[in-house]
Amino acid sequence: MIPKSVKIVEVGPRDGLQNESKILPVPERVRLIKNLAEAGLKQIEAGSFVRSDLLPQMSNTDQVLAELNLTMGINFPVLVPNMRGLDNALAAGAREIAVFAAASETFSQKNINCSINESLDRFSEVTKKALDHGLKVRGYISCVLGCPYSGTISPENVGYVASKLNDMGCYEISLGDTIGIGTPIATQKLLASISSDIPIERLAVHFHDTYGQALANILAALQMGVTVIDSSVAGLGGCPYARGASGNVATEDVVFMLDGMGIQHGIDLINLITIGKSICTILDRPVMSKVSLARSPTGFEL
Repeated sequence: MIPKSVKIVEVGPRDGLQNESKILPVPERVRLIKNLAEAGLKQIEAGSFVRSDLLPQMSNTDQVLAELNLTMGINFPVLVPNMRGLDNALAAGAREIAVFAAASETFSQKNINCSINESLDRFSEVTKKALDHGLKVRGYISCVLGCPYSGTISPENVGYVASKLNDMGCYEISLGDTIGIGTPIATQKLLASISSDIPIERLAVHFHDTYGQALANILAALQMGVTVIDSSVAGLGGCPYARGASGNVATEDVVFMLDGMGIQHGIDLINLITIGKSICTILDRPVMSKVSLARSPTGFEL
């Protein structure tokens, strides 16, 4: 049941950079996105329309979009938290947005200061207006396999939020293991539960590698028929809930695994490794990709 091809959603320029301490200027963010596009990525998160005082790393996302060719056949989704964010995204010419809900009540309250149902009501209005303006909408769910405050999250909780996002018109729903605590069997149980209501081809997986389980979980998801994987070049964006831990799974590592499995993805691994090393030099942080480290001058070359 493992798919012959997959789509990789590159989240480094948004989910990655927003968790980095160093704030990149617009030209560097644009250069990163363009380099990723040249490496073959077709879905690249370009930023967020969130208040700059709350998330300075994502300020001036409108300027980032202005420097991108939005008609080149590559999708540049942006995250919007509310109607104001949507209006700003529309004014900037965005063609795809993402809304971000949580499967944990406590996480929702602490992260966006409202309950799950309140957040879904808000996103319902945002999604309707976005769809009315011809935008595509992607839904995210955080804490699908565990919460830093509440512990284990039941598949039923995740399924409830997923169904609501699906009913709103989200074309794809990304299931995020925010603290990276999931394991393969838990991943497959979650997917089996949700796919009984939502087709597996409309589900994506978004794993953090905090406990070193991301690739194992991705393999488990592939075995269930998942064909969309979120990842971040060089593993940008550490886990904010575990000091010193890696965050997003590195795109390089995902691509290497897919290559070894004969699964098509359309991405140039060597180019990607170069991009990852370059952006980490700019950010003055280590590369978290194991493939990149293995292919360093002191590492083993295949």
